[in-house]
Amino acid sequence: MPKFNANLTMLFNELPFLDRFQAAAEAGFKGVEFLFPYALDKNELAERLDRHGLAQVLHNLPAGNWDGGERGIACHPDRVGEFQDGVGRAIEYAGALGCGQINCLAGITPAGADAGQVHETLVANLRFAAGKLGEAGIRLLIEPINTFDIPGFHVNGTAQAIALIDEVGSDNLFLQHDIYHMQRMEGELASTIARHLPRIAHMQIADNPGRNEPGTGEINYAWLFRFIDRLGYDGWIGCEYKPAAGTREGLGWLKALAG
Repeated sequence: MPKFNANLTMLFNELPFLDRFQAAAEAGFKGVEFLFPYALDKNELAERLDRHGLAQVLHNLPAGNWDGGERGIACHPDRVGEFQDGVGRAIEYAGALGCGQINCLAGITPAGADAGQVHETLVANLRFAAGKLGEAGIRLLIEPINTFDIPGFHVNGTAQAIALIDEVGSDNLFLQHDIYHMQRMEGELASTIARHLPRIAHMQIADNPGRNEPGTGEINYAWLFRFIDRLGYDGWIGCEYKPAAGTREGLGWLKALAG
């Protein structure tokens, strides 16, 4: 059975954020992830993890003005200094939380920017982050995201992400494969996962349409979970979905599809 972790940005939203750690543990999760830790005290977050016996599986690099609509700055030529400062901040938090991998959101392609410069900036930023995180013993991930939910997102397909990983040329840059995003962009989930399994450090799940619990849409998760198991994938799978009617009420899929 795959190892599932709770995404606390998406799940248990009925509760204040810091109370979600206990709720995740009580629901049987052994690990958690969330988008960003930076608005909270890292020592308080670490205490919640320790109190409830949870592993911090993943968080993202700082991604600019999220509330203002930004979705990452790694491809923005005029934000390189801010990106590099964010790498340092992420390392501080990951060290305090015992988090072994950090995801980079490439961002929305900046309007009017030169395409070549955008690409060169992203490659250079990934090379910088992979090196700095590697020195700290932390893996860097890059995630393709669908352009229906985030129009203009710069990295939006598996082949593009793999090409970036190859161009960066670091042994510390891996793919984060979000099954929901890639179902929307390209399908062919099983063959893509099998082909790129050595590059995949983390997966995330939600069904389509609606981005709700597995079993609510078109993806055959019962089959796919068995397939991923047969491949020998031993990483975590993050539950990054929108509960249709409350987190606890919707957790029956764990037993029905992955038990």
